[in-house]
Amino acid sequence: MPRLTFDYGHSGLEADLPAQTQVLSMEHTPGLTEIEARLEQALLQPIGGRPLADLASGRRDACVVIADITRPVPNALILPPILATLESAGILRDRITILIGTGLHRPNEGDELIQLVGPDIAANYRVLNHEARDRDSLVHMGTTSGGAPIWIDRVYVEADLKIATSLIEPHLMAGFSGGRKAICPGLMGVDTMRVLHGPQLLSHPLASEGNIEGNPFHRQALEVAQTVGVDFTLNVAMNDDRQVTGIFSGDLEQAHASGCLFVEESAGAWVDRPAPIVVTSSAGFPLDLTFYQAVKGLTAVLPIVEEGGTILLTARCSEGLGGPEFTGLLEETTGIDDFEARLQDPDFFRIDQWQLQELCKVLRKASVCLVSEGVMPDDVRATRFVDVVPTLQEGLEIAQARHGKDAAIAAVPRGPYVLTRCRA
Repeated sequence: MPRLTFDYGHSGLEADLPAQTQVLSMEHTPGLTEIEARLEQALLQPIGGRPLADLASGRRDACVVIADITRPVPNALILPPILATLESAGILRDRITILIGTGLHRPNEGDELIQLVGPDIAANYRVLNHEARDRDSLVHMGTTSGGAPIWIDRVYVEADLKIATSLIEPHLMAGFSGGRKAICPGLMGVDTMRVLHGPQLLSHPLASEGNIEGNPFHRQALEVAQTVGVDFTLNVAMNDDRQVTGIFSGDLEQAHASGCLFVEESAGAWVDRPAPIVVTSSAGFPLDLTFYQAVKGLTAVLPIVEEGGTILLTARCSEGLGGPEFTGLLEETTGIDDFEARLQDPDFFRIDQWQLQELCKVLRKASVCLVSEGVMPDDVRATRFVDVVPTLQEGLEIAQARHGKDAAIAAVPRGPYVLTRCRA
C-alpha cells in the first residue's frame, strides 16, 4: 500500500492508497547547477534573437513583465541578471519598471510583493500591478483576427524596451503557460478577456493542456503579444522540487516553443487506460490559494479519468472560493445545466466565468470530491458542484463505494504540473 504526499498548501497531505494505485509523476529532471552563470549565458546567447545587452543599448527605458503570486516563478533568481544587464547597457534604474501581469487577479502588495520579487528588488525598483479593469491605464491596439479588441497595459505599451518573463508549465486552456501568456492575459483588459476567455473559444477541443498545435487560444494570445511587441523573453521550466531545469530566452515564439517541447517531455506521464478513481492535487501553494485556481488540478487529470469516474482533489484554498466575481457566479448558479444554458445567451458575461466553464467540462465526465480546509462542507456555493469532504481518506471511501474496493486508482500527487496522457 503506497504512502503518498499530495501537494496541499505549504505542508502537503499524506495518505495510504490501495495497492492497485498507479502513481503518475514528472520525470525527475535535475535542477540546473551554476544557475547564475546559465542565466547570464541565456541573456548573451538567446534563441532566435539578439543578446539582451544589444537590445538595451540606446533605449530610454524598459518594462519587465513578471507573473503574479499565483505562479511559482523564481523572480528573485531570474530578475537580478536582467536588471543588471539593463543598467550596464545605460538604462537608469529609475527608468526600469517591473510590471506584475495580474490578468484579472488581485494586486500583489506589501509582504506579498516582497515574497514575489525579493526584498532587494521590492525596495529598489519601481514595481507596479497591472489593472485590467482600469480603462484609463490601458491602450487600444486594434482587433485580433478572432474579433478580440486588444486592450493592453499603457505602461508596457509605452516602454521603449519590452521584456517578458514566465514559467512554462501545462495550462488548462493555452496548452502551456509562458511566452505570449505574460502579455495575454497577463496585461490585457477585461474586454479582451471577454473574447479570448469566451465560451466558444474555450469549448474548442484543442484548447487544452499540453496542446499548442491548432489551439485557438494559443494563436489568439500569440497574435496579441506580437501586435503589442515583445523585444525579449525569458522563460524557465521547473521540476517537482521547484528547481529550475531549463532556461529559454530570446524570440517570443521560438524560445517559448523550445521550452514547451522540453516541458512536454519532462512533465508527461501515461496510463494505459482511464481509471475510475483519480486522486490528485492542485499543486499546493500558490496554485491552491483558491477554489478558482484549484480547478486546474481537475482539468489536468481529465484525460485519465473514465467516463462516470470520480476525481478526489486536495486543495487548501486558504483564501476560499476565489474573487468576488467568481464567488458571486457560484452564488447565482444552481448547477451545470443552469450555467451552460446561460452561456448560450450572447449578452451573458461574468468575469471569471471561464473557470466555471472549465469546471463544468470536468463535471460532464466525472464527479468531484474536494478535500479542503478553506471550503466548508456546508457551503452551498461549492457543494452545488462538488462534494466537500474533511479528509482524503473519507473522499477515497466515497469513491470506492461508487466504483468498488478493487477499482483501479491513478494518483497524481503534484497535480497540474504533471501532463497526464492516456494510451487507450
